[in-house]
Amino acid sequence: MAPKALIFLALLTFSALSLSPSFAEDAQDTGLVMNFYKETCPQAEDIIKEQVKLLYKRHKNTAFSWLRNIFHDCAVQSCDASLLLDSTRRTLSEKETDRSFGLRNFRYIETIKEAVERECPGVVSCADILVLSARDGIVALGGPHIPLKTGRRDGRRSRAEVVGQYLPDHNESISAVLEKFGAMGIDTPGVVALLGAHSVGRTHCVKLVHRLYPEVDPALNPDHIPHMLKKCPDAIPDPKAVQYVRNDRGTPMILDNNYYRNILDNKGLLIVDHQLANDKRTKPYVKKMAKSQDYFFKEFSKAITLLSENNPLTGTKGEIRKQCNVANKHHDEP
Repeated sequence: MAPKALIFLALLTFSALSLSPSFAEDAQDTGLVMNFYKETCPQAEDIIKEQVKLLYKRHKNTAFSWLRNIFHDCAVQSCDASLLLDSTRRTLSEKETDRSFGLRNFRYIETIKEAVERECPGVVSCADILVLSARDGIVALGGPHIPLKTGRRDGRRSRAEVVGQYLPDHNESISAVLEKFGAMGIDTPGVVALLGAHSVGRTHCVKLVHRLYPEVDPALNPDHIPHMLKKCPDAIPDPKAVQYVRNDRGTPMILDNNYYRNILDNKGLLIVDHQLANDKRTKPYVKKMAKSQDYFFKEFSKAITLLSENNPLTGTKGEIRKQCNVANKHHDEP
C-alpha cells in the first residue's frame, strides 16, 4: 500500500475513534482495581485505616456500624454510598427505612471523609470510604483482612423506595434470603458466612419480641429464654429505648465462628438465625463453619468481596461527594 494511503487510513481510524461518544469515557474507566488511589491520593487507605482504629478506640460500636453499612449500602442495587444520603424535601433517606432500624454512627463516616479531604480534596469517594471502613472494621473485630478493590464513585439519589426488594429482612424465609444474595452472585456458603456477622453487636428488642410474646417460641433454647426476657421485659418495646440483647454473649466483640455453635444450640435471636441452622440447604455449611473458623473466614472474605463489587459506579458515572450525607450541588439544579 502506498505511503499516502497508509496516512489516510491512520487519520480515518483516529477520526472514527475521536468521534465515538464512548471512547473517551471508556478510556478513563478502569473499573474497580486494587489501590485505585496510588497516584491521586497514595495515603488514602492508610488515613482511613488510622481513622477506623482511632474511632474504634473511642467508640467500640463503630466497628459494628462499618460492617452493617456495607450490607445496607451494597446490597441495594449498587455499592454507591446512597445509604449515607440524608432525606430531602423530595426524597426519603435509606437510613430512615424500617430495614435500616438501628443503624448509627454515620457522623463518624464524615469524620473519616474530612480526614481524607484534608489530604486529597475531591478525590476519594464516600462509597470507597464506606467499603474500606468495613474492611478495617472487620479487622478491628478480630476478623480477616480482606483485600478489596477501589474506584467506586458516589450515587446522587437515595434508593429508599426499593430497599425492601433487595435487602433481606430478619423475618423472611431462608429461601428469600438465599435468592436476594444469590442475585448478587453470592452462593449458599457465602450467605451462611455473611450471616456470621450476627456474631458481633446486639439486636434491639423490637426485632425479637415476637419470639417472646405473647408466648415464647418453643424453638428457643430454654436456658437462653430468661436472659432474653430480662433484657426485653416489654411486649411492645420503645424503639428509642436502650433495650438490646447481645447477639453472642460469649464473645460479643469478636467476629468468630461462635455464632454457628450458638445457632446449632438454638440460641439464635432472629428467625433467620434459627432457619439457617435448620434448613437442609444451609445446615451443612453451618456445621462446617462451627467446626472451622478458617473455613468461615475464607467464605466470609469471598462473600464480602462480591458484595463490595455489586454494580458500582465507576469512570465518569456518579460523582465524588464533598460531604457524604449530601449530593453535590450542580449548576443546572434549581
